[in-house]
Amino acid sequence: MSYVLFTDSDCDMTPELAREYGYKTIISMPYSIDGKTIYPYEDFDTFNAREFYDMLRGGVLPNTSAISTQKYIDYFEKEFSQGNDILYVHFSAAMTMTFNNMAEALEELKKKYPDRTVYQIDTKGITTISLAICKKVGELYKEGKSVEEILKWAETGVDHFAMYFFADDLKFFKHSGRVSGLTATMGSILGIRPLIYMSAEGKMDSYGTARGRRRAIEAVVGKVLELGDKPAEHTIFIGHSDGDDLVQETIACLKEKLGENLDIQVVLVNPTAGSHCGPNGLGVCFSAIHR
Repeated sequence: MSYVLFTDSDCDMTPELAREYGYKTIISMPYSIDGKTIYPYEDFDTFNAREFYDMLRGGVLPNTSAISTQKYIDYFEKEFSQGNDILYVHFSAAMTMTFNNMAEALEELKKKYPDRTVYQIDTKGITTISLAICKKVGELYKEGKSVEEILKWAETGVDHFAMYFFADDLKFFKHSGRVSGLTATMGSILGIRPLIYMSAEGKMDSYGTARGRRRAIEAVVGKVLELGDKPAEHTIFIGHSDGDDLVQETIACLKEKLGENLDIQVVLVNPTAGSHCGPNGLGVCFSAIHR
C-alpha cells in the first residue's frame, strides 16, 4: 500500500522540517488579523516570529477559525486521485471543531474513492509536543515502517510525550476564551501565571500557578524531573513564542538539574497557536512515564 504523510501547521511543522521528515503536505490552520484571514505557508513561505509577536505586543488580538469542508476535500483528493492513502498526524481533536469539517470531507470523498483512506494519529496536543511526535513518526516513515506499524507505535507512544508550559500575558487566553476574565486580570496585575499541561485526553488543563517567570520556569522543569522517563537520554524540546531570554534561562535550569550534555531542540510556536498564548510563552516537551 502506498501512503503519504500529512500534518498541519498547528503542529509547528515548517516546510523545511516537512522535507526533512518526509511529510508531503502541511494542512494550513488559519488565523485572522483585522478581518484578513492568513494561511501559514500558503500566504507566506517563512514565519517571521519577531514581526508577528511584536504585533501582538503592540495590541493586536488575532482570531482563529476552522478550515472548511471543501478545503479538506481539496487537500485529500489530490492524493486520493493518485492512488495514495494518507497518514495524517494532527493536533488535538479535543481542542477544535475543525475536525467535524474534516469528517464531512472524508464522508464525501468516500463516495468517489471508496478504496482510499486517511489514517489518523491524534497527538493529543498542539505546537511543540505535536512536532515532537511528528518527528518520531517521520523517522519511522523514513525507516520504511508500514502505516500499520506506525499506528501500533502511536497507540502507546503518543502518551509518553508530555508538555508543561505557561503564558506571559493572559489577555490572549482571555480573548480566545481559554481562561476567565478574572483569572486573566489577576494574572496580569500580580504576575501570577497558570501552569498548564496537555492531558491524556488532549486538552489544556491547569495544574497550579507560579508568581513570576523564574518560578514558572522552575515549576515546568520540576515536572521534567518528576515525570521524565530518563529525560537526559532523550531530546528535550523547548517551545516558545518569541521569548529568547526565557529559553536561555530554561536551558540553564535544565542543565543544572540534568547535566550539561542534554539534547535540546528549540521550537518557535506557530502563529495560529501563538494567537492564543501571546508572546513570551514557554513550554517544555519531554519523554515521560505518563502525561
